[in-house]
Order: sequence, then structure tokens, then C-alpha cells
Amino acid sequence: MSIYLDNASTTRACPEAIEAVTRALAKDYGNPSSGHTPGREAKKLVDYSRGIIAGALDAMPGEIFFTAGGTEADNWAVLSSARKMKRRGRHIVSTAVEHDAVRKSLEVLADEGFEVELLKPEKDGSIPLDRFERAIRDDTVLVSVMMVCNETGNIYPISQISKIIKRKKSPALLHTDAVQGFLKLPFSAPSLGADMISLSAHKLHGPKGIGALYIRKGLNLPPLIYGGGQEGGSRSGTEAVPQIFAFGEAVRVGLAAFAGDTEHMDGLKKLLIEMLKEEIPEAIILGRAEAPHIVSVSMPGYRSEVIVNYMDGKGIYISKGSACKRGRRSHVLEAMNLDTGIIDSSFRVSFSRENTEADVRDFISALKSAKEELFTELR
Repeated sequence: MSIYLDNASTTRACPEAIEAVTRALAKDYGNPSSGHTPGREAKKLVDYSRGIIAGALDAMPGEIFFTAGGTEADNWAVLSSARKMKRRGRHIVSTAVEHDAVRKSLEVLADEGFEVELLKPEKDGSIPLDRFERAIRDDTVLVSVMMVCNETGNIYPISQISKIIKRKKSPALLHTDAVQGFLKLPFSAPSLGADMISLSAHKLHGPKGIGALYIRKGLNLPPLIYGGGQEGGSRSGTEAVPQIFAFGEAVRVGLAAFAGDTEHMDGLKKLLIEMLKEEIPEAIILGRAEAPHIVSVSMPGYRSEVIVNYMDGKGIYISKGSACKRGRRSHVLEAMNLDTGIIDSSFRVSFSRENTEADVRDFISALKSAKEELFTELR
């Protein structure tokens, strides 16, 4: 038995993405900056993929810039936008639950003299909108808030935050890390109102090593990487054509199946929560689990790594919070002010369109076995 329930960490590439990588490596291998026929053919794949992703966001192709992944997209958005705006002010608003790609970038800006205000969540992971209302000031130049928390599945109100910025006539630019939200939640760049949106391919059945940053037309965000002037001079480095083409194909497939996929994942999430309540009532759901694909669970008395390793031995793959943590305690759950016993017993289950109801039932069965066997060992 092999059941993969760690899709918030990464997903398996879909056949269309795999075929796209193979084609671009073997057939359309030219440098897209070259003027000859192989170069032009490679550029067609880049332009095609840019158009697909732009269409999924209801954006213009010229607003999509390819990066090496979501981390680079976050770094670029946060660092470059704040530095661009520093003459207007040095106050930044973000949250205490952001991904490390944003958190670490904010730490760099704090060392440069920016005032970084991190809004803490309630115990359920939510952040009331009035806190953003109070935090955004005349000298606020950047607001960076994730769309979906990668650990709890909480959804944050990006469009409402955009309206607050406009209503208060703040100069602040708005960035959202939408890595866990793209093709999981219905949104468009115009309806969201964000100036910058970070995306990643490997969270939606595309390859690793490729992402994108939506930059609103007219923003002219300074580059983070300098060199040959690719991506319209905004992001240098020869375009990774195989990954870009595969990204586009993964988005094309995901967009066509969006409604059915999200309904399917949401159904699995609800089934998991229902079965936990019925069969393992001591299990605690952490956060609101609002996104269709992420559930954070705690089993007080059983350490996270022990549960994860037990499941691994059964061929069921879950994670101890974010894969990026590598054994460290979750800053997200700490920010929620949860007891250390609950945090140290937490793990995350995350779905993709490939999972089934049988996966959920087998997981619950294995978790019940883990509870009984590990309790016996503890005694």
C-alpha cells in the first residue's frame, strides 16, 4: 500500500507536464533568446505558457514573470517592492504565519531599517480584518499576506485588505503568496486587487524549480537577479523552457478540471474531519482548514515525528507541518499561541485530485492502529 497525503509539500507531476518536459528537452531545446529557428521554437513554448498562466489569472501575458519557484517569487516581491518604495515610508505589514520565503525576506528588510509589523493570529489561525485596518498607516509601503496558510489551510482576506489600502489612501503595495491558493481557490488578479502574486508549479502537478510572479502592469518592480536581461529585463537568466512549458501544461489541465478537482478535495477533507471526530475524538483539528486540500491535526501525547514515521512504515505519507521546517517547531502554530504539547503532536494531511475516499479510510485505520500500538509502547 502506498498513499501519498503530502500534496501541500509537492504534487506528482501530471502526464501532460512530464510530456512537456521531455519534448522541450529533446525537440525544442533552443535558447529562447536566440534568433534562429530552434530559438524561436523554444520561445513559442515560453510565450504559450505565459499566456496560459496569465489567462488563469485573468491577467495580461506581460504581467507574468517566470522565476525559479515560489521562494524566489516571494523574495523578489518583498525585497524589491519595499526598496522601491522606501522614500515613501519604511513601515511594512505582514503576518506571523507567513511562509519562511516571506519571513526571512522581512528579516532582511528589518536589518535595513524597515519597521516590520507582524500581525498575530487568533488560536484558530484567523486574523480579524480590523487588525489590518488599524495596522496600515500613511507610511506603510508594503503589505504581504499569504492567501492560504500552508500549515493550517486558513484563508486570508486578500481582496478585503486591498480595499482597506485603497480606502485609507495608503501608498502600500500589496503582495500575496498564492502558492497554496492557485487552482485551489477561485480568484483573479483584478478581483484580488494585489500588485504582486507569487505562484509555484510543483504545488499543482507541475515540475519543481519553476514559479512565477504576477506584477501589475505599470509597477516596474526592480529586478532581484541581474544578467542578460531576460523576461523583459526584469529577471535575468536563460529561461528554463522545459519547466516553463510543463508549468503551462499543468495549469492548462488544472484549470480545465478546477471545479471538479476542488470539490473532490474538499469532499475528502470533510470526510477526514468527520472520521477523525467519530473514530479518534481526542484528535484536534488545528486552524480552520478552510482551503479544500489542507488539514492540520494534533494527537496530544504522541510526538509528530513518531506518528509520521509510523505512517511512513505503513506506506502512508504525511508531514510534520511544513516540509521546509526540517524538524523545527512550527512558527505558525506557535504564533497561534497553542500549547507546546499540541504543537509537538501535530502533523499535516494534504490532498490532490489523485487521492480517493479509500485513501482517507485507510489513513484513519492506520492512525487508529498507531494510537493503539504506540500507546502500548509508551506504557
